[in-house]
Amino acid sequence: MPIQELPPQLVNQIAAGEVVERPSSVVKELLENSLDAGAGRVQIDVEQGGMRRIRIRDDGCGIPRHELALALSRHATSKIASLEDLERVASLGFRGEALPSIASVSRLTLTSAVAGEGSGWRLQGDGGDRFDAPEPAPHPVGTTIDVKDLFFNVPARRKFLRTERTEFGHLEEVVRRIGLSRFDVGLELSHNGKSTLRLPVASRQAERDHRVAQVCGQAFIEQSVCIEQAAAGLKLEGWMGLPTFSRSQADLQYFYVNGRMVRDRVVSHAVRQAYQDVLYHGRHPAFVLYLTLDPVLVDVNAHPAKHEVRFRESRMVHDFLFSGLHRALAELRPGAVPGAGQPARSDGGAPATMPAPDAISSAAPGSPPSVVRPSPSRVSAGGFGGGPVRQGSLHLPVAESMAVYARLHPEPDARQSTDPETYPEDHPLGYALAQLQGVYILSQTRDGLVLVDMHAGHERVTYERLKRAYRSEGLKSQPLLVPETLAVNRAEADTAEAHQEDFRRLGFEVDRAGPEQLRLRAVPSLLSGGDTATLVRDVIADLKAHGLSRRVEEQVNALLATMACHGSVRANRRLSIPEMNALLRDMEATERSGQCNHGRPTWVSLSMEQLDRLFLRGR
Repeated sequence: MPIQELPPQLVNQIAAGEVVERPSSVVKELLENSLDAGAGRVQIDVEQGGMRRIRIRDDGCGIPRHELALALSRHATSKIASLEDLERVASLGFRGEALPSIASVSRLTLTSAVAGEGSGWRLQGDGGDRFDAPEPAPHPVGTTIDVKDLFFNVPARRKFLRTERTEFGHLEEVVRRIGLSRFDVGLELSHNGKSTLRLPVASRQAERDHRVAQVCGQAFIEQSVCIEQAAAGLKLEGWMGLPTFSRSQADLQYFYVNGRMVRDRVVSHAVRQAYQDVLYHGRHPAFVLYLTLDPVLVDVNAHPAKHEVRFRESRMVHDFLFSGLHRALAELRPGAVPGAGQPARSDGGAPATMPAPDAISSAAPGSPPSVVRPSPSRVSAGGFGGGPVRQGSLHLPVAESMAVYARLHPEPDARQSTDPETYPEDHPLGYALAQLQGVYILSQTRDGLVLVDMHAGHERVTYERLKRAYRSEGLKSQPLLVPETLAVNRAEADTAEAHQEDFRRLGFEVDRAGPEQLRLRAVPSLLSGGDTATLVRDVIADLKAHGLSRRVEEQVNALLATMACHGSVRANRRLSIPEMNALLRDMEATERSGQCNHGRPTWVSLSMEQLDRLFLRGR
């Protein structure tokens, strides 16, 4: 077949294959156009999951009569005019492909009116590349796009659509995602004539919390904290779920870059790394986060459907996201968990009380029984863990260095009262009453009762002290008596050679021994007994993908977690009241003490209101 130019209709249908996957894709493109037009309210009406009809009406600026036909032409847009505009795209759409692509696979009617004109104008198409002349039509300022019989002229594509319920589920999720991106725009979705989702404009924090709760559920708002971080021209804000509010799937994760909902591996990796030390195995965090940065630093023209972006300084973005989320998670100590609408700032700003769950069965592990100002600089000088770790105390063999963590140091006066009213300070975890079955500490607070898993709590305290000790000493290298030769491909060898300084910081000494060979001369001393060859290859893979690697830190932390587990107090170990109180105070001063090293909760609280409901008091 000779080379020939494709007909315009076929070109549009090919483009539709990239942009229009299913009815939800149509809704996404049209909603983004409405937002770019400055709409303050958008109404979405669909029939049969969007397969029969999709109608979107907005109150934006509208389209003048003489531009209606141009709006349905390929690569025609009002959003960019030069390469400089493309490099600083601030709008959601910019390619000018959505409307003509949609029009090529449906029966489309475009009606619009602009301020100052006496009437609106309507343009209709029937899946071809030609449209009737615009005709007058009554319409308020704004635009209505009516899409009927999607894929009616491409039956092969229509066969790939799922059931009405499935397609509407995808469509509704798109509306929810866009609803979280713009709190200043009201959205309403109806299906087969029945209203299914109404998101009014949310200008105040309480209203924003309510909109997030409509999309993510009230439980997410009650068990999340607000974060607000800024550095180096980057700003991160939003809601991050508590580690105990984890999911079996990554289905409650919303991330926006300059208002655009995206899926990005740099972002996913940074969030996963920030949560890795506090999540239970195989669980996924929940979050609604917004990253704002200079449009020049992000390329939004990286995916046909604009689902992905490319950061020009991906390592800087990764480090900013990781450090901000990691720091916010570290501040989630007993009594220092901010409630909805109160930012968790890195400066330790005053928190607010978390709303109490309605039923005891839904009580969030680690939800605060009381509120105190967090004290990041506070370090226990004694008590349950035997005081802070001294620099230089962490050396192999492990058994000797673990002795300091396993010892218990009772307080001088073992006859102190257990009534919290007699104590000068109001501690979030209260004061110990008794030990339950040799496993749990029963503690009384001013507001109710706290149950603490003593092994899990001591394990986290010990683990954090081990990490601090290891960081203070740095990553020490241990030379190998016989250097190990690793066979790699040329790309891996090039990466290792280009990142020698990164390897040195990680405790490795790696030289290039040939085009496809590396020579390993030294390894981190704490990992000298492990599979360092595989670790080196994993580090190279991380450096290629993300420009940095935390593999060594992860393996060191895994080893320290094991040491902490074996060095912590075991079940059925009898503790005195002073020893139990010492553990409670150490937990209050320890980062991430709401979860043990394996992600399990370390404590739960029951308010007097919840206890009264258990016994039907006041009814």
